[in-house]
Amino acid sequence: MSSRLRVGIAGTGSQLPERVLDNHEFEQWVDTSDEWIVQRTGIRERRWVAEGQATSDLCVGAARKALDAAGVKPEELDLVIVGTLTPDYLLPACACLVQDRLGAKNAGAFDVSAACTGFLTALHAGEAFLSAGRVKRVLVIGAECLSRFVDIHDRSSCIIFGDGAGAAVLMPWEECRQGEIVRTKLGADGSGFATIHMKGGGSKTPPTAESVARGDHFIRLQGRETFRFAVQKMAEMIELMVEGQDLAQLGLIVPHQVNQRIFEAAMERLGWSMDKLFVNIDKYGNTSAASVPIALDEALRAGRLEKDKLAVLVAFGAGLTWGGTLIRW
Repeated sequence: MSSRLRVGIAGTGSQLPERVLDNHEFEQWVDTSDEWIVQRTGIRERRWVAEGQATSDLCVGAARKALDAAGVKPEELDLVIVGTLTPDYLLPACACLVQDRLGAKNAGAFDVSAACTGFLTALHAGEAFLSAGRVKRVLVIGAECLSRFVDIHDRSSCIIFGDGAGAAVLMPWEECRQGEIVRTKLGADGSGFATIHMKGGGSKTPPTAESVARGDHFIRLQGRETFRFAVQKMAEMIELMVEGQDLAQLGLIVPHQVNQRIFEAAMERLGWSMDKLFVNIDKYGNTSAASVPIALDEALRAGRLEKDKLAVLVAFGAGLTWGGTLIRW
């Protein structure tokens, strides 16, 4: 018999910047319109950080709300894991900054980098530590300041991205009795790295005046390839997560908030109703690693996650990476 400990989500929280950019804002930079953006993406507005605000600031705000919801004090945390592609610095880890500001003096801390799959990767890692009995309290966060890495003159990308953070506190299910993580799966295909990438800033293309002038530090994506990949992986991961389960018990699907048309295509492929999805892309755009935990927190606080029902979290992004998690509330 397996000695694996059952792990639950004891509390969630989210933090969004105050600055709201509606679609009309982009008309000053690129040839676009509110109608064009809504029709192609489903996005109506997004949040961008203020001057001087960074990813760790959003992390701390989301983390405090999650800790409060879970009834856990910062000093009780054993581990802080942050999923992000936009940390404050390349060194040190964003998680270390968060750990210090929270006062989580007894916790280890590290970042994971899996782009839009970042939160599910952090969740997977945290669940593994807990189920092995190595820790008792884990804070997992997905957070991004993508507005700092968008080319406002690139219509294909600048309209898509937003900033935000979402967090969850993991602990033994026997203690919290909610949000049991039933199944989780991660995948990757590095051969597709060019589909969504940012060339500048790493060891292969370190920052120089020339690289900045070329725009190497901006996010670039191939729209059609991204669409096909996302539709395929969203459908595949949902099917994998619910395999062997009673579909009558499926209460909600919380996907990475990437594109309304991708949602529609994936659900059509599955033959399922859009009513199963929790969607907030119209308010926040694509916040990468932050999108799933923000949506999860909103769904939980809105009463959309019913007791004893199943929920599927699914994400896919640069890397290429993808992941799914099945939870019973």
